[in-house]
Amino acid sequence: MTLPTMRSGLDRALVDEWCAAIDEGPFRSLAVGERITFDNLEMHTTLAYAAARTDRVRITPTLVILPMHPVALMAKKLSTLDVLSGGRLEVVVGVGGRAQDYRAAERPFRRRHQTLDGQVDELRRLWTGGDADDDAPPVGPAPVQSGGPPVFAGAMGPKSTARAARWADGNMGFTLAPDTDDHATTFGAIRDAWEAAGRTERPRLSTSFWYSLESDAEAVLHDYALRYLGVFGAEGAELMASMCTAAGPDRIAEGLARLDAAGCDEVYLVPTTTDPDHLSDIAAMCR
Repeated sequence: MTLPTMRSGLDRALVDEWCAAIDEGPFRSLAVGERITFDNLEMHTTLAYAAARTDRVRITPTLVILPMHPVALMAKKLSTLDVLSGGRLEVVVGVGGRAQDYRAAERPFRRRHQTLDGQVDELRRLWTGGDADDDAPPVGPAPVQSGGPPVFAGAMGPKSTARAARWADGNMGFTLAPDTDDHATTFGAIRDAWEAAGRTERPRLSTSFWYSLESDAEAVLHDYALRYLGVFGAEGAELMASMCTAAGPDRIAEGLARLDAAGCDEVYLVPTTTDPDHLSDIAAMCR
């Protein structure tokens, strides 16, 4: 379950309610996404708070746009999260798709895929005690998990998936329409990429989708998607928003069933409301 940080109006009391409901429910992970040029809560601060307010669920940034950050600083932030969560951290990394966020972070948008490849290697080196440079001691603290937390890719296309197959423990995608039949093809392509890269272990397969259980679920889902995707222009945002289908309990349940049948290991649900009252209904679908 993802905290609704992309909705305005989220305060401490609501975050506490969400954390308690997620930790007490059937959910495996608590996730938060990253944006800069948006009115969301900052991802790492929110995850640190959630780590302190929960005891059981995995703590998962979905995703760290790694090329937007200095890698040594990110290694330190993530290992700190692993310590504060007692070894519950799992990391999803990717390149994102919003040039304006890179500009705000004062980082180059070009060659971000190549930057990501090298940064993942550097993360793991720093997590195992490697020096930040020749004149500095290792970046600490050491993660609780030996060798550092699992690192998953947020790869979406064939080229980025092929790159990720060389270094990721699995892949997390995103779907606008979970109740369709194309997921088996998507997951099959990821497994094929792992095999082509000479990987013998099976990648963990996950995806995420926006959902609404409001009385006017279709309108809420559409408006949420339209606002979130506004960075891609009015026409593109409207086209993608019109493709979102997880509105109402039947379509959400159908989407979860189809993803399960296609071999998905974990689904990250992304709410379109800050109201936690519906979480018991979602929990019933997940049991």
